[in-house]
Amino acid sequence: MRGLMISGLTLSHFRSHRAGRFVWDGRPVAISGANGAGKTNILEAVSLLSPGRGLRRAGAEELARRPEALGWKIRAEVQGIGGLHELETFAEGAEARVVRIDGKAAPQVALGRILRVLWLVPAMDRLWIEAAEGRRRFLDRMVLSFFPDHADAVLAYDKAMRDRNRLLKDMVGDAHWYAALEGQMATSGAQMTANRRAALALIAAAQEGAETAFPSAGLALTGPEGEAEPEDLGAALAEGRRRDMAAGRTLVGPHRADLQAVYTAKGVAAAQCSTGEQKALLISLILSNARALAAEIGAAPILLLDEVAAHLDQSRRAALYDEICALGAQAIMTGTEPGLFDTLGDRAQHIVVQEHGGASEVRA
Repeated sequence: MRGLMISGLTLSHFRSHRAGRFVWDGRPVAISGANGAGKTNILEAVSLLSPGRGLRRAGAEELARRPEALGWKIRAEVQGIGGLHELETFAEGAEARVVRIDGKAAPQVALGRILRVLWLVPAMDRLWIEAAEGRRRFLDRMVLSFFPDHADAVLAYDKAMRDRNRLLKDMVGDAHWYAALEGQMATSGAQMTANRRAALALIAAAQEGAETAFPSAGLALTGPEGEAEPEDLGAALAEGRRRDMAAGRTLVGPHRADLQAVYTAKGVAAAQCSTGEQKALLISLILSNARALAAEIGAAPILLLDEVAAHLDQSRRAALYDEICALGAQAIMTGTEPGLFDTLGDRAQHIVVQEHGGASEVRA
């Protein structure tokens, strides 16, 4: 199976890259170099070819190369869903990020209809033991990979909730104002929950029967009552107004949901697993997400795996590379040593990034 592919990537004044041009052929890409050389910046640039703020969740103004701060630009030629496209995203000075598809302005959500990009970065290693907010983001990234319009439901829900929270903090008692906002929250919130459950079902199906060196994870969506149907959430919001007013915020709804995972073979919650087991579960979920997407859209997504090899022993590294190649995914991976990618051989393109004169330099 042939995966989605970035054939050309051009960076201008992006992070540590004053200028950079990469030509790829669809094979996995192994990027090695010392810490601080600019490896992760390449992955971040690719992540911005999908909706959202990228793998670092940085604001547009943070992405410009310093000290010039002239703005930044990313351009890519891609084999996407439905054919070839040229994607551009950029920001000038303090202005908002702009997206263009084939030379025409487009909303960010449109990127998700062309490319599907999944990532795993070291900051996610504590996913199972930290606050629920990070797990919701992780979950919604998975959901967005299947349902690009999920972003619209999330934005609509968040906007209505912010307006409702403002009324709560101001101690506004007019039921009509609340009813209108709660109706919007109920509709978009029910869609969010339906999308989340559908995505988890697809990932569960992708794990069943898969021959993999990584452990399967049982996933469950948990949270306050009143999330499933519009009328249920609407009723829960109406009933909770007095309590929410005392708290100054909305206490029920999909924004309070949590993602729980269990190491299936051991029956142990992910939060109780060892650090190595938690990492293996994360890798397993990314691979399952990729398999499920490949089955859904007929092409493997692009994978961004930052420093993933350093946390695996040699046999697990080899197994990961074998699974990526079998999937046909263009996985862009980073590591501090070229030797971490030795078992890939000529199945991958190998790139070395070095820091020189305050800028990142790249050689094949």
